[in-house]
Amino acid sequence: MAEERPGAWFGFGFCGFGQELGSGRGHQVHSPSPLRAGVDVCRVSASWSYTAFVTRGGCVELSGSVSGAAGGCRDAWASEELLLVLRAGPGPEALLQAWAPDSALRGEPLWAHNVVPEAEGEDDPGGEAQTGRLPLLPCARAYVSPRPPFYRPLAPELRARQLELGAEHALLLDEAGQVFSWGGGRHGQLGHGTLEAELEPRLLEALQGLTMAEVAAGGWHSVCVSETGDIYIWGWNESGQLALPTRNLAEDRETVAREATGLNEDGSQVKRTGRVEDGAPAPFIAVQPFPALLDLPLGSDAVKVSCGSRHTAVVTRTGELYTWGWGKYGQLGHKDTTSLDWPRRVEYFVDEQLQVKAVTCGPWNTYVYAVEKGKS
Repeated sequence: MAEERPGAWFGFGFCGFGQELGSGRGHQVHSPSPLRAGVDVCRVSASWSYTAFVTRGGCVELSGSVSGAAGGCRDAWASEELLLVLRAGPGPEALLQAWAPDSALRGEPLWAHNVVPEAEGEDDPGGEAQTGRLPLLPCARAYVSPRPPFYRPLAPELRARQLELGAEHALLLDEAGQVFSWGGGRHGQLGHGTLEAELEPRLLEALQGLTMAEVAAGGWHSVCVSETGDIYIWGWNESGQLALPTRNLAEDRETVAREATGLNEDGSQVKRTGRVEDGAPAPFIAVQPFPALLDLPLGSDAVKVSCGSRHTAVVTRTGELYTWGWGKYGQLGHKDTTSLDWPRRVEYFVDEQLQVKAVTCGPWNTYVYAVEKGKS
């Protein structure tokens, strides 16, 4: 029996459907709050109106607009259209089930598929807290989409390590650390320098020669973290989710005097205002179609990343959490509803002497796994 880890899960942001966000009441939680079942949870997958928790004992529990529970589970992935549950099968096989979220995991699933997983590593439910591996199937040769066709094979040459789905696009990280993207591109979220869609996975040429360790897909933006801890980010910046200057937030701060539209050399759409300290026009990035290198404060290295619909969360090598982007429901964890176009450290975990180990964002909320400093 695995030894109980000295950590817990925390939640903050939107909970208008009664999602489990710790002790928060009402429709939003502005600061990290411990989940009541946080010690036993090893994986979290959050959709807009509900959240799926996987416990170390292999139970999936639903909280929010739908409820229900089921045992014998390895993983779960929540979306408004489908709830995916990966169950242990006979021998090496696993059984993938797709349920209607409002089924409460009762009756029969919409469909089921047997998969043979590859050899499991150290990130199974009994070890390090994880944010889930679905919708990539354990065989790494297919994934599940919330829209038909649900089961989507991957090309044999794509040896996927991680796959993330945005609102209209997909990101794949392969075993060599290369990033591929496909799907809708109207907000630059594919990173190929255009706003065109891609029907098939296409290699991000701008990142060739760099080995990536993680990818994350927001609603219409994308982020990846390199093995050396660098952050690359691209796509839509409407709410500052790229940590680049955005017109909307500048207007909120009443700094815009006048505006003109231009185009960067790299093709990104720029909106300019007529007032900055040195008198030169200040660029506002609406869409960034190429990966941009982002520096965290104090030169911190990133190790984990997750994206909400329009916000971004990064865990550093030293266990600190930085968030930015849309903050209307408190999903940034800074005790307010302010949106930010720059990375800001979540002070709660510093004040409580906690080291952040994992983060997963729902569309409008954020879940974090943290341990006491000095413990692992």
